[in-house]
Amino acid sequence: MNPRVVTTPEEYRKIFQKNKNVGFVPTMGALHDGHAQLLKKSKSECDITVLSIFINPTQFNNPEDLNKYPKMLEKDLSLAKECGVDIVFLPTNEVLYPDQYKFEVREKELSQLLCGAHRPGHFEGVLTIVLKLLNIIKPQKAYFGEKDFQQLSLIQEMVKSFFIDVEIVPVPTLRESDGLAMSSRNLRLSKDDRQKAPLLYKYMTELKSTDEVQKKLEENGYRVDYVVDLNQRRFVAAHLGAVRLIDNVAL
Repeated sequence: MNPRVVTTPEEYRKIFQKNKNVGFVPTMGALHDGHAQLLKKSKSECDITVLSIFINPTQFNNPEDLNKYPKMLEKDLSLAKECGVDIVFLPTNEVLYPDQYKFEVREKELSQLLCGAHRPGHFEGVLTIVLKLLNIIKPQKAYFGEKDFQQLSLIQEMVKSFFIDVEIVPVPTLRESDGLAMSSRNLRLSKDDRQKAPLLYKYMTELKSTDEVQKKLEENGYRVDYVVDLNQRRFVAAHLGAVRLIDNVAL
């Protein structure tokens, strides 16, 4: 059965069932098997699964990156159907930002490190849109992948700080057969860069020091933003061509 598609909070409220456990997976579309894993986990744990698809402009510090973000709604809706999604929330920018982004959520510590240090305003955009979506969907559980571990940690902290009644469920990173973490951005890699992309995971897991990892990546044509060991995890962000890849592993 096709999922029910709604485009406004008002439409969603009309079909929202208070007595059902709602699982929620917020996405920016260009869905892949990693997203499918989140949706299937929600289906196994909740009565109703809601997927949102919205390319959030406020989390892009680079306008060119926003313009090039892959859009494939028909394919996304097909995957949603395969995964048994009940409701797809498909809002516009005008629906979610009627105030023109006059209000934002800002965290002052973790968001300044790692990706936050290289992408000014990124996490303000992420936290603001996630808070809006949680307030609209009102899920009991919301599912996020560990590939964006810094984002996951910030969302967990925000939910706790603002007393939001939802459980944030982490889901392990799903990888391609060559180790590359699944990401919508992988679609933008050139053929040559796609062959080099698995080196990110290979070096971050096989080499002992962060300096070694950075050196080997740069020797293979990466432009490295950071390789950092923090809180028992190793975090890496690096550019291949026009595409920025991120990954992390437990130490």
